[in-house]
This record gives sequence, C-alpha cells and structure tokens, in this order.
Amino acid sequence: MDLGDDLVEGIFLERVNRFLAMVEVDGKKVGVHVANSGRMKELFVPGWRVLVRPVAGEHRKTKFDLVLVDMGTALASADSRAPNALVAEGVETGHLSQFADYPDVRREVTFGDSRLDLMLEGPKGRCYIEAKSVTLVKNGVGLFPDAPTVRGSKHLRTLETVIEAGHRAAVIFVVQRPDASAFATSDPSDPVLTAALISAVAAGVEAYAYNCVVTEREIRLDQSLPIRPYVEAVGNA
Repeated sequence: MDLGDDLVEGIFLERVNRFLAMVEVDGKKVGVHVANSGRMKELFVPGWRVLVRPVAGEHRKTKFDLVLVDMGTALASADSRAPNALVAEGVETGHLSQFADYPDVRREVTFGDSRLDLMLEGPKGRCYIEAKSVTLVKNGVGLFPDAPTVRGSKHLRTLETVIEAGHRAAVIFVVQRPDASAFATSDPSDPVLTAALISAVAAGVEAYAYNCVVTEREIRLDQSLPIRPYVEAVGNA
C-alpha cells in the first residue's frame, strides 16, 4: 500500500481522546486525527517522532491524520483502517495464496447485521474476511486487542454464521509493524474475544496472522505468523 510522498514529520505530545492527539509540527502544537480506537500506549509516547498526513476538508476538525510512529528501531502504522486495504492488496497480488481462487474482491460488505471488511468471490463461491488491526507487540508477540472490543467479538460470531450459510470465512490479524514473530489474542484485555475466536475456529472459520513491512513510503503484508495461546506465547510477562 503506497503511502505517497506527502507525509510530514512531527513529535508526539499527548493523546487527548480516542480520536485526537496533539503533535508538534514545524514547531507548532496541532491537533491530529487518530484513526484507531485502541489504547496504543506502547506507541503513543511523548517525544517520539511520528509521520502525519495533511488532509483538507471544510468539515475536518483537524488538518492532519496520524499515519506512522517511529519506534526508534522500526516504524509502525497507527491507522486501523489500513488492514482492510492491505488484505485486499494481498489477495489481489497473490501474497495471500490461500485465497487465489477468488478473483473478485469487494470491500465493506454487509452480512447479517455486521459489516465485514471483504467479500471474495470466484468459481468456488464466496469467502468473507474480517481484518483486524494489531499494534501491540510484547516479547515479539503481536497481541489483540489492547482494550475490550465488543465489535471484534460480534464480527467473529458473524463469521460463524457465514460458515453456517455455506460460505468460507476467515479472520486475519494484521500486525502493523515488523517486529512480531508470533500472534496471540490478549486474554487479559478481552477474554470474551478469545472465547469468540476459539468458538469461530471450531466452527470452521480460518484464522491467520501477518506482520508488515513498514517504510515511510509503503506498508505491505510480510510474513505469516503462528497463532499461539496467550499463556504459551507471553506467559506472565
């Protein structure tokens, strides 16, 4: 996914609320839109370098979107909207070879009372996919969620109904940074989500996880990660 050439450097100052952060840009304190409702305490560190995108619009309350966070050793994407596009791109480019039989890719589709990220269609029928944004990494393990998510559990239950209706279904956890070598659901943050994933997989929903290559010009899916139980993956750390 091309990020373009219009990103602007800034220094992270503070998070005001779920969707607003303050960043120093060109020596001035400005409000920046945060397209991520997660807590993201591991990324939103005062003094860290960030990259923001200028966004115009008369209805905008802020002039910038927060795009990337410089962790010092690597960059991380802070935009929870990106996994939808990354997974669609992965299907279309063949990187996600498990979905090679579905040439038609549609985004933001409704199934039941949920809106899912992707619907793939091809000779073998339909496959519905929900892509989840992961930004928390502990001891090399990508963890989701970093805060309770009723919506996340609802999507997993919807994927079960997709299976019941005779279609294929998958959830893909996209770790939007390169420093994860495994993935686990964050049981302490949301045990209901963990139970929902276990139930969904038992019903036939496929689960995958990937880390990402992140540069100042692009983000793309990289390596497939093993999905491990939380206790096995991180223990009491």
